[in-house]
Amino acid sequence: MSTAPSAGPLAETVASLMSRARTELAELVSYRSVADPRQFPKSECEDAARWVARALDAEGFQDIAVLDTPDGTQSVYGHLPGPAGAPTVLLYAHYDVQPPLDEAAWISPPFELTERDGRWYARGAADCKGGVIMHLTALRALREQGGVPVNVKVIVEGSEEQGTGGLERYAEAHPELLAADTIVIGDSGNFRVGLPTVTATLRGMALVEVRVSTLGGNLHSGQFGGAAPDALAALIQILASLRDETGATTVDGLSGEGSWEGLQYPEDDFRGDAKVLDGVALVGTGTIADRIWARPSVTVLGIDAPPVIGATPSVQATAGALVSLRVPPGVDAQDAAKLLTAHLEAAAPWGARVEVIQRGSGQAFRADTSSPAYAAMAQAMHAAYGKDLEIAGQGGSIPLCNTLATLYPEAEILLIGLSEPEAQIHAVNESVSPEELEKLSLAEALFLRNYAASKAN
Repeated sequence: MSTAPSAGPLAETVASLMSRARTELAELVSYRSVADPRQFPKSECEDAARWVARALDAEGFQDIAVLDTPDGTQSVYGHLPGPAGAPTVLLYAHYDVQPPLDEAAWISPPFELTERDGRWYARGAADCKGGVIMHLTALRALREQGGVPVNVKVIVEGSEEQGTGGLERYAEAHPELLAADTIVIGDSGNFRVGLPTVTATLRGMALVEVRVSTLGGNLHSGQFGGAAPDALAALIQILASLRDETGATTVDGLSGEGSWEGLQYPEDDFRGDAKVLDGVALVGTGTIADRIWARPSVTVLGIDAPPVIGATPSVQATAGALVSLRVPPGVDAQDAAKLLTAHLEAAAPWGARVEVIQRGSGQAFRADTSSPAYAAMAQAMHAAYGKDLEIAGQGGSIPLCNTLATLYPEAEILLIGLSEPEAQIHAVNESVSPEELEKLSLAEALFLRNYAASKAN
């Protein structure tokens, strides 16, 4: 495409809706909707779900339901009928968020939307409460410009960040609920601010907790240290076995030789995006795209051990860790979880007792980028951004994608969203670019128009 089709009055309408979008995003991020009652009250998620249900009701959605899913969380569903014979598009986002981590490290309160240097800061602003607002804004713009030309289903998940599979299991038990011709997952992001991007692949995920035991109880490190087996030292040795000398992931039986043939990620750009300290090397081998989109990676998410402040001179009897393993398309996440479990058990030194408990999983995903829906999205993105669409991978996981692809093999699935590198999702000081929110809302509205027209021809 050499020239961008005009977005015309639709662009002006989206722009006029941005003040409302900011107000609503501020309301939605105020809920501390971490789907883990050990960290925040369950009522925070329930209140956020009710907010989404009210928003759908205000937009004329029908059959609105707050769904109790098998993992004890809630997802919100609604249906907006379109013209007779029009295709059906499912729009997805999630309202649950990652915990804010160290709230003292946030420049502004994590659950209070704050504008700074042209960006809006709050936990969930980009991932993925901003995605909820993106969908609402696109639909409102279409309604003000003559109507929504497709049947729309919206599903807003309540436990995506926990990986506990509630919505996946619910969808499997009620396969008719989310059936659609095309599915737009609003939980990805542009490769760079201002560069329109769809995500073609997602890595799958296996999440396990490992517990190590060596003693009947803690012992005085002076009296027993040097001969008594230290559970924390055993855990450190086990975790160290998950990487080779370059830092690349090494799980016995799991290949680490994948390659990415598409859009590349320059190393200097990656170092800047990841805020790697001067003089610190990156880990692994191959291109950056190989390492983050096409190969497995292991991360130790947390360790149960005495904190430095208040620690006593003791040999530890027990220790634990939460370990995440990301796997590329083509690798079954459950098979990877079994390999990870076997590796952790086999790596235990000194006969230490090891228990591995699987806490979550999600399959990898690969989209068909040659589908008509991608052509409609490419045209829409070009009109919204004035640039051609790029196709990239994503190292993260959205477990629902593979479930939807399995349930609806004929459906076209596209991944877009607000989580570009500057958003710093899952970290402190997460933010969203309001310009990206505006352009992606416009692009989604244009896509729905383009897609309806393509199906009518």
